[in-house]
Amino acid sequence: MPEPPMILNSDEFKEIQNAINTTEEIGSKVRELFRNNSNEVLFSTGDKIHDISWEVEAAVEALDVFASRWTIEILATLYIAGERRFNELRRLLVGISSRTLSDKLTSLRESGFIDRIVVDGPPVKVTYNLTEHGARSGRLLSTLVAYMKLENGSVTKG
Repeated sequence: MPEPPMILNSDEFKEIQNAINTTEEIGSKVRELFRNNSNEVLFSTGDKIHDISWEVEAAVEALDVFASRWTIEILATLYIAGERRFNELRRLLVGISSRTLSDKLTSLRESGFIDRIVVDGPPVKVTYNLTEHGARSGRLLSTLVAYMKLENGSVTKG
């Protein structure tokens, strides 16, 4: 846990808790919609069914990009810190090797989460930032991150 914890005033803390509660409610509604459609039956016409195993497989596939070591850390860094050059990212991501960072940036670019921007020099300047898809994923995940920060004590109420 980062030290010292971030201390928010009561209103800010309550606003974050309300956002978490709202996200939880919306997540329950989304879960219900998927659940209702996962219980379809196979019709005699041979129409495709969506059972629970299909839904689990689709969820695992959707989250696959986040399962790789350093991926979520890179995305979080770009979401929090904004556009960065390679060495700036390497300094912010303590413990990552240059080779791993390079490989992960390539993979995230291929997955549509980040852009690599090259500005002709001299010297040539290369920066990385989130695409709209990457930024939207960051916004959707930020409530989960806020919840975890509150739960692990990184953020407290003053």
